[in-house]
Amino acid sequence: MSPKRTVAEASELLVAPGAPHELETRLIDGRLQRVYKNQWPSLRVLWLWALQQHKDATYLVFEKQHYTFAQVHNRAVKAASLFRHVYGVRKVLRHCLIHTQCKLIIVDAERADRLEPIVSDFAKEAGTTGVLVLEAQDGGRGRWKGMRPWNEVLDEYTGPLDAITVDPAVVPEDNASILFTSGTTGLPKGVLSTHRQYLTNVMNISVASRRAALRNGEDPAPFAPPTGPQKGILISVPLFHVTGSTSLAMLATLTGMKIVLMRKWLPEEAARLIKAENITVAGGVPSMVSDLVDSSTAGHPLEALMFGGAPPPDTLPPRAQKTFPTAALSQGYGLTETNSVAVGFSGEDYSARPTSCGLATPVNDIAIVKDDRVLPSGEVGEVWLKGPNVMQCYWNDPGATKKALTEDGWLRTGDLGYVDQEGFLYIRDRIKDIIIRGGENIDSVSVENALYADDRVLEVAAVGVPDKRLGELVAAVVSAKSGHFGRLTEAQLIKQAQKA
Repeated sequence: MSPKRTVAEASELLVAPGAPHELETRLIDGRLQRVYKNQWPSLRVLWLWALQQHKDATYLVFEKQHYTFAQVHNRAVKAASLFRHVYGVRKVLRHCLIHTQCKLIIVDAERADRLEPIVSDFAKEAGTTGVLVLEAQDGGRGRWKGMRPWNEVLDEYTGPLDAITVDPAVVPEDNASILFTSGTTGLPKGVLSTHRQYLTNVMNISVASRRAALRNGEDPAPFAPPTGPQKGILISVPLFHVTGSTSLAMLATLTGMKIVLMRKWLPEEAARLIKAENITVAGGVPSMVSDLVDSSTAGHPLEALMFGGAPPPDTLPPRAQKTFPTAALSQGYGLTETNSVAVGFSGEDYSARPTSCGLATPVNDIAIVKDDRVLPSGEVGEVWLKGPNVMQCYWNDPGATKKALTEDGWLRTGDLGYVDQEGFLYIRDRIKDIIIRGGENIDSVSVENALYADDRVLEVAAVGVPDKRLGELVAAVVSAKSGHFGRLTEAQLIKQAQKA
């Protein structure tokens, strides 16, 4: 189906005066930036708005536990007051252990077991005043040396509950979060973001679906409280990733959907939850989507199926659409450093371009750069991103920050890609993953896509291996789907790659 509106026409309507994604220009840290006019100023304000909209609706589902928005709010108020009045945690709180000098650490039982032998020395080094353990519902040990069970501490607290009622006067440029990210080498780096940077993603995650509707000639309705049976969103990725904590969780908070969490990824358990909890939005990294396509949930009336975390093989989106015909497929591209989505698309545009990762959001810019020169459309270079969702810095790591951010605010992503004439971005590889064979550059994604064309392949990673004559040779590590172990041969895969 041909789009009713051009990309330019849809993009103009998306940010028109009075639209939810209307733009304005603000001076932030000495630079003029396009920002969303209707964006919430802080996470606190967003949550209080969501609470008012969805108070009695279910917010969290985890195994046998169900909590409404109001119940989560009440527990959060008590927890925040406890942190403030008992542990002395105020606006200067930094997370992520020693690197952030974490004042209070909250862990689950499994992490408590690992931390117990070193907790005393660790607490001294990090300046930690408390370690609390969230025990599993099926029962934990109950006691860890140097730590206290969370429920016990919360039940004992009888102090003031003023953490929400006392306005902390948080402004959009105040620091909000530190999420750790790891590259191909070195220790993880803490990505520091402000409330504006974090919350820009709350607006960005709805751009793809609204732009798709506009491209189809529709006029999407403004944000409104949901009606009818409550729908759910399955979060099957870790909450220390921006996909889970920033994109999916914030989408549910905004729309009043219930968040259904999984302890770990099990395809048939995911299929059961999708049916039992009226899940209409699901997704994850490509291997998870592939698992859902092959699971017993095939044909379930999903409304949205999201790809993220890595480029999917080009054979997967058509398979997914055939399996879930009611689902609008969407692809997002971003990094922890951009607080998740900076580029994305949905619907017919994605179906027509399954190897792309979409268009820049209204507040983001893309540049393709090589040797400090911006390249024209169609040429491959490093992808640079700019916008109000790009991080402040790497916490306590000015050297890494200088390598990642230019003086005028561009983020060097380390990804190789190109932009076509309509503005759609295509990722070819990580710069460090390019294989150079006899002076020729070979991107690993092309090799992987060639092998994914064999339906028996579950996962594949193409890598370079040393060669005295050619410098590098192409190698591939392949995992076969269940039922095909021992049947998928090296010769068959080489033949498949040669056909491509």
